[in-house]
Amino acid sequence: MDIVTRFAPSPTGELHLGHAHSALFAWRRARAAGGRFLLRIEDIDIRRCKREFEAATLVDLAWLGIDWDGDVRRQSEHFVDYGRVLDGLARRGLVYPCFCSRSDIAASAGAPQGPDGPLYPGTCRGRSASERKALIEAGREFCLRLDCAHAAAEAGPYSFTDETRGRVEGQPLLFGDVVIARKDTPTSYHLSVTVDDHLQGVTLVTRGVDLLPSTHVHVLLQRLLGYETPLYAHHRLLTDENGRRYAKRDRALTLRALRESGASPEEVRRRAA
Repeated sequence: MDIVTRFAPSPTGELHLGHAHSALFAWRRARAAGGRFLLRIEDIDIRRCKREFEAATLVDLAWLGIDWDGDVRRQSEHFVDYGRVLDGLARRGLVYPCFCSRSDIAASAGAPQGPDGPLYPGTCRGRSASERKALIEAGREFCLRLDCAHAAAEAGPYSFTDETRGRVEGQPLLFGDVVIARKDTPTSYHLSVTVDDHLQGVTLVTRGVDLLPSTHVHVLLQRLLGYETPLYAHHRLLTDENGRRYAKRDRALTLRALRESGASPEEVRRRAA
């Protein structure tokens, strides 16, 4: 199998050492196997993503000595792809509009805990078509959720393979009825990453172990959409001496700051290894 990996940052800030670790991990796997390494910009959050951060990402990667194959894929330029898939899921009755706010969900006594906090308790799942239509026409804010119980029934049992964990049995209800799109954006992280990995022919998804729970959702969507499931490699997260993971708030450890302080690409690659 040809190895195709990808690095997919969101341009909401500058790259830091943790990003370098993730990018180098994917790049080295592809280059060692004579495969392809792709660069994707996950900029569906049009309010927070900025082109200046995207430009800085390209500069940082080139400075590190990381090259990529083909054109950069910007998710904001492919909303039609995601909308087409979303429409197909909606026609199958797998998607429904939800009018609840985050505070509504947090205040619900029946909301169990999931990987990201309180799970959606399904308040809007049983609304009638006429009720949904009336709320939308009244201008109520809403998102679209995947009916995970329905989706699990259609998909059937599933699993995926992680390089260090082996076979992992799928848990389709792990995140509850996840948000699959928003009113002003015909996609979500879960939908767009699944569609992109398929369209770009990614065969090995490398990413931090913090995203392992999300893989259960992505493989569920792959099953529903008839996509091949790639191999996964969830790597450790880079942390500082106190065990705290690097984040975009760590301005002193951005690649730009390290470069401007006189660090060489070789030094940064060693620190990120």
